[in-house]
Amino acid sequence: MKQKLFKVKESKRFDFLFMGIIIMMALTSFLALYTAFPLIARNGGPDILMRQMQWYIIGFAAMGILMYLGNDSIYTAAKVLYWFLLIALLYLLINKEIINRFLGSSYNLPFVLRVNGATSWFSFSGIGSFQPSEFMKVVLIIISAGIINEHNAEKMIDTFQSDIELFIKIAKWALPPILMILMQPDTGVVIIIGVSLLVMLMCSGIKREWIFLIAAAVIGILVIFFYLYFFHFSFLSSLFGNNGAYKLSRITSWLNPESDILNTGNQSYTAMMALGSAGLFGLGLQPDIGLHIPEAQTDFIFAVFGNGFGLIGSLLILGLCLALDLRLISIATFSKNNFEKYYICGILGMLLFQQVENIGMIIGLLPITGITLPLISYGGSSLLSYMLAFGIVMNASVKAKKGSEYIYKKGF
Repeated sequence: MKQKLFKVKESKRFDFLFMGIIIMMALTSFLALYTAFPLIARNGGPDILMRQMQWYIIGFAAMGILMYLGNDSIYTAAKVLYWFLLIALLYLLINKEIINRFLGSSYNLPFVLRVNGATSWFSFSGIGSFQPSEFMKVVLIIISAGIINEHNAEKMIDTFQSDIELFIKIAKWALPPILMILMQPDTGVVIIIGVSLLVMLMCSGIKREWIFLIAAAVIGILVIFFYLYFFHFSFLSSLFGNNGAYKLSRITSWLNPESDILNTGNQSYTAMMALGSAGLFGLGLQPDIGLHIPEAQTDFIFAVFGNGFGLIGSLLILGLCLALDLRLISIATFSKNNFEKYYICGILGMLLFQQVENIGMIIGLLPITGITLPLISYGGSSLLSYMLAFGIVMNASVKAKKGSEYIYKKGF
């Protein structure tokens, strides 16, 4: 028996499969936004579509720059960007907690934009809006990946004490921006950050008992919450402040969307009606369905696309999401750089959570939130932050030994 080693000639500078998936998602996003034209207020559909195209062009350019620069100094650069974004979040917090509280909500610091009661954006004339929290998500993943990598390299033995030290190191960086984002308020981004960091910690080599403890804590919190919801609703609503009953209305509309179709249950009911009436192939481009789908270009873009292209269109988006997730898993699996492994785990956790939550709320499996569908929904800051994240992933993919660089072929 003899064994021969063949080296396969393949690109060492580009992951065509990964880039192809992103391009397919971009084209799907453009088609979905075009389909949503009749549902976007004030005939703003064409403008939104053009801006989404512009942000994708900027995003691809940003990916190219990161691929040229490489990942060697990305950890140090992320720390610098962290402080810049932290100052931006503090500026927004001062506007909300000081300016608005003492002068009224009609007064704002320069460049601050309030949307639906949340102070989360900067607005620059002729450029557009900028949401610091979207970029902070990626920056915290980079910093946390570096912390985990350094911690594992320095520790001598796996102990509960060393795990606690790791938790504290990450918390020192993560808690300040999380608290500021929570006060904007933007609970959705906080949950996404929490999930991504939790996934990274679970993949970092911490003791298995922590995972069981976290799972038990989550289950316990959910059991207590729903017990109070069903049997002590007034007490539970009081825990959420003056508007506790209104905040809990999302749970009510999720459990029984038909209980208040015209108000709290309208979004969930309309989204399911849009999908349920589409059939196998949908109603076509820009259908006149007689339904008002709220936030058609952002939160409910999956319902819009599913209504226009039916089950086939819905499966297309699900297939693209699955292909992207599996590609990230493949890159992380074959990468020999631990920092990049942890980083991709964080990006995958963030991406997968947004996909599951957004699609889950559209089909009625999860409560309605303000979480968008990555790369498909309209949004400049969210899109650009993901494209920057994918630029780092692309560099990791180029260096990864994907199992196809060398093929062992046996012969007799």
